[in-house]
Amino acid sequence: MAANSGDTIFGKIIRKEIPSEFLHEDDQCIVIKDISAQAPVHLLVIPKKPIVGLSGADDSDEQLLGHLLLVAKKVAAAQGCEKGYRIVINDGVDGGQSVYHLHVHVLGKRQLGWPPG
Repeated sequence: MAANSGDTIFGKIIRKEIPSEFLHEDDQCIVIKDISAQAPVHLLVIPKKPIVGLSGADDSDEQLLGHLLLVAKKVAAAQGCEKGYRIVINDGVDGGQSVYHLHVHVLGKRQLGWPPG
């Protein structure tokens, strides 16, 4: 999959067409709270580049993907997830992806079970 037009709910949030509180913003990504939180801390790290999903990323996205994980680490710490947190990237229908704009879930502040889902 190639990059899409960004015409998803996340694209609209990034362009500030839909109001949302940004917990973090830089030139590559934003962080917002998930409106369907599955844990006391449930954040979404969303790249500004509209990539459909992880399977749609290519070698040129290597730096961006690493940046998303480092931002996830920083926002988890800022939210007090000192006992740990989970990083989730859903990809495709079977992976549970519901918005086709790559995003990283950061879940914390409760014990998370395994296996997930």
